[in-house]
Amino acid sequence: MTAKMYYDNDADPSALAGQTVAIIGYGSQGHAHALNLHESGVDVIVGLAPGSKSRALAADAGLRVSDVSDAVRDADVVMILVPDTSQKALYDAEIGPHLRAGHLLMFAHGFNLRFGRIDPPGIVDVGMVAPKGPGHLLRSVYQAGGGVPALFAVERDQSGTARERVLAYARAIGSTRAGVLETTFAEETETDLFGEQSVLCGGTSALVKMAFETLVEAGYQPELAYFETMHELKLIVDLMYRGGLNFMRFSVSDTAEYGDYVSGPRLIDESVRERMQAVLKDIQDGSFANRWIEENESGRHEFERLRQADHDHLIERVGGRLRAQMPFLNPVDVQAGQAQAAATTPGAAR
Repeated sequence: MTAKMYYDNDADPSALAGQTVAIIGYGSQGHAHALNLHESGVDVIVGLAPGSKSRALAADAGLRVSDVSDAVRDADVVMILVPDTSQKALYDAEIGPHLRAGHLLMFAHGFNLRFGRIDPPGIVDVGMVAPKGPGHLLRSVYQAGGGVPALFAVERDQSGTARERVLAYARAIGSTRAGVLETTFAEETETDLFGEQSVLCGGTSALVKMAFETLVEAGYQPELAYFETMHELKLIVDLMYRGGLNFMRFSVSDTAEYGDYVSGPRLIDESVRERMQAVLKDIQDGSFANRWIEENESGRHEFERLRQADHDHLIERVGGRLRAQMPFLNPVDVQAGQAQAAATTPGAAR
């Protein structure tokens, strides 16, 4: 059965007419949602802490800014766009106490609801719009007239208007231009975490590092190893992005395609599937969430150790030197978790 995609014609913008949307947070996703909504004619207020450096950025962009609790009280729709690990404390202190009947409480990721960190009162609607891309792309693609696809979900429709308002929100940030797919909080959370860990971040990072190390340990130049295992990866992924595996294989040489068929399964075999299933189980039963929450509550020492170890990996040092010689890439240098780019992308900070 083919999943149904929803587009502009399926979303009625009048569902948000006369309503105020509070965007809580102004980082990568927050700035994009707020500005896209604003330019779509939605009344937007940005809720931030009194000392937040983002207050000036939001105000300079022409947006109304207030403290979080005031933004919640003044809004009809509240979208929480602060990091997963910050949401519970902020919700408990400044969001939950000010929710009222008729409010639509929204999320861009289901983590805190799926794992019981946040339990909204029964008087409010609960929904989600989760763009499938980082905030700076959500913003730039919208400005160019396009949209980033998204997932949407309605967890609770107390008012009878939740679904219409959620779809109107998705349209106002531009996502229904590309298409939105209906899901649930549980499905979005579990598939999102699994995708990040198995392929998009964890699997790809580990594969690239191991391939690089294999070549260097065999005596090949680190610079050559970098180009072969990391630099060219973008070129291959771009082909997949446009036309799937078939277009990638159509575009590469027959030698590369044959190597794909005969060597790929030697590396990614059934034992990898079994470990992927174990990773998925840890996500489904809450083991990963509990570990991540405990890590944050205990000072994030393991996280910082792991971050620093990979930050200093040889592939990062070699790649940094090579990218610095290619300014057309707009190379980014990450130091202590902060990205410095030759041409800074607005709102790119997490």
